Amino acid sequence: MLPHLIPHRAALLALALATVSPVAEARDLPAAELRALKYYVETGDRRSASAELARLKARYPDWTPPNDLTRIGSGASAADGPGDEANRVWRLIEIGNLEAARGRLDHLKAVHPDWQPPAEMEELLSLAETQAAFDGAIAAGDAPAAIAAVRANPSILRCDRVNNAWQLATMQHKTGDTDLALATYRGVLGSCTDTGVLVATLQKAHSIGTPADTRTLAEFARARRPAARASIDTAERQLMGAGDATAPAPARTATARPASRAVAAPSTPPARTVPVAPEAGATRPRGALPDTGDARVASVRDAARAGAWAQCLDRSTAPRSVDVLYERGWCAYNQNRSLEALAAFRTASTSGLDAVVRRDARFGMILAFLANQMTEDAARLAATTDLTDEQRLQVEAVILDQRGVRAFQQDDFRGSITYLDALERLTGGIRRDLAIMRAYAHLNAGDRRTAYRQFEDLHDQLATPETRKGLNAARG
Repeated sequence: MLPHLIPHRAALLALALATVSPVAEARDLPAAELRALKYYVETGDRRSASAELARLKARYPDWTPPNDLTRIGSGASAADGPGDEANRVWRLIEIGNLEAARGRLDHLKAVHPDWQPPAEMEELLSLAETQAAFDGAIAAGDAPAAIAAVRANPSILRCDRVNNAWQLATMQHKTGDTDLALATYRGVLGSCTDTGVLVATLQKAHSIGTPADTRTLAEFARARRPAARASIDTAERQLMGAGDATAPAPARTATARPASRAVAAPSTPPARTVPVAPEAGATRPRGALPDTGDARVASVRDAARAGAWAQCLDRSTAPRSVDVLYERGWCAYNQNRSLEALAAFRTASTSGLDAVVRRDARFGMILAFLANQMTEDAARLAATTDLTDEQRLQVEAVILDQRGVRAFQQDDFRGSITYLDALERLTGGIRRDLAIMRAYAHLNAGDRRTAYRQFEDLHDQLATPETRKGLNAARG
């Protein structure tokens, strides 16, 4: 597996631009004047940062910039709090630079002892760190480390990350503790509501337990989720050997999350949800929601358009029409409740709402599949959906990203290179972590020359311990 990446872009840029003596920091310029320079430094745009630095020095000849340009704008007193500096932590978390994010957060807390970081920031960083530790333990086959990660932060077993629970149960079974693995599956059945998850979990439990275990877990699931009784009954009959030609196909198992940025859902769903006649041959299940009629739709839609996801979910509790359910799907997706969103989009995609909404609901399904690393399910649905050009570009980029990472994890280095090259052609570039992965793929595939050239290019752009390690590996 690749070592954890810590791209310190700003550090190299600071060295390149530090042409002044280490005297007073930039304490006397308005924050608005420093905003552009801060941005260029943080993003590693050396040329723009040099030009902006020259502009500021020409405009403020008495101003002396700090020797370390990464501290631009950090001259406020500790009592004032970190201000915009806290945004750097969010950005580092977003790109998966967790070690750097933790270091920056600890630094800000030390410099500003009276500052209390947002609870969401600390929770998100802690969750991301635990997920990274768990993924590493699973990849290494280290059961004690995987279990320790779960104990450190049980939130990684929540239903929108159900793959973690499945992987944990697999690990527990492989180490000989089948009872504990079955208990993990029971926890999923008792916590999650998505029918596909319940059925898939029952199937997984059946593969390691006895018929009696399957019956016990199926009864437990029915008691906890009466609305899913029909699907659970069908799954139980199949698993116990009765067979049922009409039963739904088993849900696919997601694979480990790669270190890639989450896909952004459309923040503004289509404005119109006008009912149209159902497509020829389409049937609506008895008791299904009507397409319209829930008087809350305007209020729910307003919250969705404003990006007030929690408020949107609160206003759309127990939807009474598909148009409200559809809006709720986007809000659930943006709140990282992708399995709930998937169920909502699936209903909307076969409703009598207009064609644009049905298409966007299928787009939402694809995004939810991708959020759960169900890459091939997403690809199959994308192939049969008339997406907009923008939607298709977004979807295809993530599919190539996930396929490239998964191929690397499976030691299919040539396949990984093919996918990542295609991603670069599609989008005009790839993230640095993927570029380093691709260089390692060339190295592992026996192409040292290409690997060295790619590591060298990355090292020239930004020298880090990771690029030095890659150069040494390719050189040796």
